[in-house]
Amino acid sequence: MKETTDLLNRITQNPGQCGGRPCIRGMRIRVTDILEMLAENVSVAEILEDFPDLELADIQACLLFAARRTDFPRLMA
Repeated sequence: MKETTDLLNRITQNPGQCGGRPCIRGMRIRVTDILEMLAENVSVAEILEDFPDLELADIQACLLFAARRTDFPRLMA
């Protein structure tokens, strides 16, 4: 559980940065930027090469953040 919390702590939101959108560790790299690159089949290695300040855990944090945002409760009829 601590590992999950540590990952999510990498995601920051600051009203004065990137319009308040979730970013990685206070940098101007938005979670959506990373997720879109992954969706476009850009490899993790390529992302890390293009953004040398990023770490593998940052990409994992983006995926976990997105998973948590889409985990909607199941409605029963």
